[in-house]
Amino acid sequence: GPYCTMMMGDMGAEIIKVEDPGKGSATGGDDTRYWGPPFLGTESTYFLAVNRGKKSITLNLKSPGGLAAAKRLAACSDVLVENFRPGAMDRLGLGYPEIAAINPKLVYCSISGFGQTGPERERPGYDAVVQGESGIMSVTGFPDGPPTKVGISIADLVAGLLAFQGILLALRVAERTGKGQWVDIALLDGQVSLLTFQAGAYFATGKNPTRKGNIHPMITPYETYQTSDGYVIIAVGNDGMWRRFRSLAGLPDAEEWSSSAKRVERREELAAILIPLIARRTTAEWLAELRAAEIPCGQVRNIGEVLADPQVLFRGMVEEVDHASLGRMKTTGIPVKLSETPGRVTTAPPLLGAHTEEVLAATLGMTAEEIAQLRADGAL
Repeated sequence: GPYCTMMMGDMGAEIIKVEDPGKGSATGGDDTRYWGPPFLGTESTYFLAVNRGKKSITLNLKSPGGLAAAKRLAACSDVLVENFRPGAMDRLGLGYPEIAAINPKLVYCSISGFGQTGPERERPGYDAVVQGESGIMSVTGFPDGPPTKVGISIADLVAGLLAFQGILLALRVAERTGKGQWVDIALLDGQVSLLTFQAGAYFATGKNPTRKGNIHPMITPYETYQTSDGYVIIAVGNDGMWRRFRSLAGLPDAEEWSSSAKRVERREELAAILIPLIARRTTAEWLAELRAAEIPCGQVRNIGEVLADPQVLFRGMVEEVDHASLGRMKTTGIPVKLSETPGRVTTAPPLLGAHTEEVLAATLGMTAEEIAQLRADGAL
């Protein structure tokens, strides 16, 4: 949810993040405000990573005043995004049927672990759980090691991407028909959709794909090799590239390696030659020769190296914004580049409840007295 709405905000949407006031500024709001270390000052770097460009308001949705304010927000909004467990919004009185009756054109997006339907719909869904249950972990890692999760929260982030996609599709329909709809996104569905060729191999053979480390199951050499000072990725994607690579590496023109299928069949034989060969030289030396031969290749870089890379910086993938308590802070940039209506990183992640009075007054037209009464009633 936070990743989806951050991307929407980058493209110009006004994003109002509704958070629970809790018992005070040290305990309320989005759980991820307190995830860490690391922290930047007192702010969670996890929260900072996916909440820029938003306004934060606090509403106690279990109070009559807070619930009424939330319904008023839904009435004047184009989109509602929620990532509670299925049934939670219904119990609050904010389920899709109730909100659709208030605003028929609204696009209502629910993101959950296992979806709004099915026998497991009420299960809580966290990223690591879904990576395991989706089969992603079973094909990640080395053959002699345990199932391994991806190094990013891929189930969460893919769900955010799919939610953004679904919302845009539903908004397009709403523009034409005047009718909104319910967008149902499940973390599990997103990860199953990524199985693609692994699922295709299982459908064809009935055999479960296994962990293969950094090698590609259907192409070789298309993997990571250790050099004398690091790691290089060599991606020989077709037979033409193989001939150039073979010449560069000084390998014989052997018939048993002449096609992709033959190379895969003799993967271990070929690896026994390539591994010590590539280890003799530096990463920079290999990259220079491979690039000159137009063979796709790359260096395995750490995060710091990536975020200082001239290409990454030229593409605007590192941005800076002013944060209310931290001052100038860096954030990742916008990956979707539009020629006519480009996105823009506008504001830093908000402090908890920083925009409550602004939104209630400017968006809902509440008076200072009404806002003060909501605060006194524990609704804010």
